[in-house]
Amino acid sequence: MRKDTVMVAGGRPDHEHDAPVNPPVVLTSTYRGTGELDPADRTYARLTNPTWEAFEDVLAQLEEAPCPALSYASGLAAITAVLTLVPVGGTLVLPRHSYQSTVALAHTWQERGIFTVRTVDIADTEATSAALDGADMLWVESPTNPMLEIADVPALVRAAREKGVLTCVDNTFATPLLQRPLGVGADLVVHSATKYIAGHSDVLMGAVLCATPELRQRLHSQRSLEGGIPGPFEAWLALRGVRTLAVRVERSMANAAELARRLEAHPAVAHVRYPGLASDPGHECAAAQLQGGFGSVISVVPHGDVAAAERLLTDLRVWTPATSLGGVESLIERRRRHHDEPETVPENLLRLSVGIENVEDLWEDLRAGLDALADR
Repeated sequence: MRKDTVMVAGGRPDHEHDAPVNPPVVLTSTYRGTGELDPADRTYARLTNPTWEAFEDVLAQLEEAPCPALSYASGLAAITAVLTLVPVGGTLVLPRHSYQSTVALAHTWQERGIFTVRTVDIADTEATSAALDGADMLWVESPTNPMLEIADVPALVRAAREKGVLTCVDNTFATPLLQRPLGVGADLVVHSATKYIAGHSDVLMGAVLCATPELRQRLHSQRSLEGGIPGPFEAWLALRGVRTLAVRVERSMANAAELARRLEAHPAVAHVRYPGLASDPGHECAAAQLQGGFGSVISVVPHGDVAAAERLLTDLRVWTPATSLGGVESLIERRRRHHDEPETVPENLLRLSVGIENVEDLWEDLRAGLDALADR
């Protein structure tokens, strides 16, 4: 089946008479059983849950993974699980711009002496490849958060494989619709399912996909011991969100492309990053490897100082000033209000997560705020 059909048809109960159309929410802490334990036995709800399994199977089909995904209580829980694969005393190669909690966690573990962090400009393929010498894991984000830099994912994965370095790609921004890193040789893929996968700003969940059953078993054993599991209702909501992923992303990407074009031409805007713009530094690379679009996130630096950027946010009526992204509603945030955001992110940079509202309403709201900035 094609991806947009898998989103709708996957993870359903068997086609039997009187079977429910949707999988049930299984609320249990334990399972019946006697005799010697088999590895396939459910045994206890910290190990598995049928509601997770439906979600994990569908996500694996979308990412073309050879084994089911692993669900986690949040995107950061999934990230944490993968980072534990870096051995004590090892080295992690990390983009200078990434999800700020990934950066903060990695540097916290470096301060504790768990591993060393090498920070790279992930858009510089040659420099990143050189930084892999003696490393244990390469972390890739593309597009990066919030600077929207584009990595040459296939080239970096090849370089890492040649040097025996494990590769993990955070695919949250691109989603499986635009990019499937396992298909170009990545070892692991991480999603904050909170974002586009669930898609309605009402769920915290994460997921990891593995290139081999051995890697999955290692992470599954770790998850079972550490307990970073989602609730069954959260997994059910995330699966329900997957049903509309294709149509949500299609609409939000169309909106983002049009807004980026208009923002680039507005006199109150100093700089726009969106991979779909021909003027964007990452456009050619993104066009070569993203399939079907350029995502739904735009980064904008308006003219003026931080106070001007904050005034713009307070003037908006359709856009919601809030963190996070990937929901049906359009969100906007000044990223440097988070103290963990790298200093290389401009103080007045605004990250726009474009939703599925009417694009003219979104633009009229933005334009009114930007016009007010230009008049001041």
